[in-house]
Amino acid sequence: MSTNSASTTGRLPVAVIGAGPVGLAAAAHLIDRGIEPLVLEGGPTAGTAVRDWGHVRLFSPWAEVTDPAAEKLLAPTGWVRPEGTAYPTGGDWAEQYLQPLADVIGDRVRYGATVTGVARAGRDRIVDSGRDEQPFTLHIRHADGREERITARAVIDASGTWSAPGPAGADGLPALGEKTAADRITYRVPNLGDPAVRARYAGRRTAVVGSGASAFTALALLADLAKEEEGTHAVWILRRGMGANTYGGGEGDQLPARGALGLRAKAAVEAGHASAVTGFRTQAVDRDSDRLVLVAEDGRRLDPVDEVIVLTGLRPDLSFLSEVRLGLDERLQAPTALAPLIDPNVHSCGTVHPHGVNELSHPEQGIYLVGMKSYGRAPTFLTMTGYEQVRSVAAAVAGDREAAERVELVLPESGVCGGAGLFDEPDNAEQQGGGCCAAPATPQTGIGAPTASSGGC
Repeated sequence: MSTNSASTTGRLPVAVIGAGPVGLAAAAHLIDRGIEPLVLEGGPTAGTAVRDWGHVRLFSPWAEVTDPAAEKLLAPTGWVRPEGTAYPTGGDWAEQYLQPLADVIGDRVRYGATVTGVARAGRDRIVDSGRDEQPFTLHIRHADGREERITARAVIDASGTWSAPGPAGADGLPALGEKTAADRITYRVPNLGDPAVRARYAGRRTAVVGSGASAFTALALLADLAKEEEGTHAVWILRRGMGANTYGGGEGDQLPARGALGLRAKAAVEAGHASAVTGFRTQAVDRDSDRLVLVAEDGRRLDPVDEVIVLTGLRPDLSFLSEVRLGLDERLQAPTALAPLIDPNVHSCGTVHPHGVNELSHPEQGIYLVGMKSYGRAPTFLTMTGYEQVRSVAAAVAGDREAAERVELVLPESGVCGGAGLFDEPDNAEQQGGGCCAAPATPQTGIGAPTASSGGC
């Protein structure tokens, strides 16, 4: 890169995609380094995705879901972190931390700005010549339909995975008929505290597809509803058989709150409020009058249900990154160097080591996927890990390689993992403890789903 080009590019902002916890932490670290961030958030507020699961209580206490650089930025305003040992809901997190942080960052945060494309200026992904000398261009669609193109020196994508939940289909694609049955299917843990949502499931038969913390949460909530509303029943759809770990670690779980959630799901089955169907790989969703029938690959057809809750994980939206050169693992869709560290076939979140710019780099220099999105389809993301990622990336953007490669995060010895606490049960959450991505259960469940994503973890 020529001296003149480097000087010009160096004066450009760093584009941060997503005003969730990790995106805003990235902005705070950049500001701390004297680098101007430009945060692009598709929603109308900070933590838009987090607010979607605002009724879910986190497994992580306040001490583990706020970023040091963000706290430093907030301090002059008189902001004081809530009690460190208390467990916030997603709504608490957004209102008491994320929005105040975004407000301090000010007009560097743009709302209603959806990124629809990222590229090198004047270069599609094929062109090699002069590529690294060009800044990034980001195409943006505003809430009013207006389009804009901005230029940035680097791109930090913290858009999460919340917008792309997994389907019911066992092959990773929507089951036949799944899309046309969209009026009876949700991909989120329902907020049964909302009277309209409660009425949707009360006295009805609901299929719950999934095997993680989000599914446990849904089963526990539906079981509570069944105790009050006669005729309420859950059908738990498992792609595998029942085993010793089907309900998680139980009393031996390193996260007691997560273990208690699994035990609640087990109790729901044993009490008859839910029935488990094992080895069922959904191939089709058929209509039976005004009800739905799930059909397995082996031809089995379940009795009709009124509603379906699909909690099969989340995945990254890579569509707007098609013109930049990413190095992604073919299975997880996570950065190639990071994938072996987070492979769910090998690791639990308590065994994933902190990591930074080296594991997050791509063939395209200057672009980084961070937070839940960096984990691709892996379900074990931790908010604390995301904060360490952006600290490292900000240091690298600032040219401080030594700091970028230094590990500054020490995870709790007890191990932590993504997952969702039960709705509105502060006593249980605070007594049972835990630490994890502030997400609910759908990435493992974590953000989303209530298993940590996004917008943003």
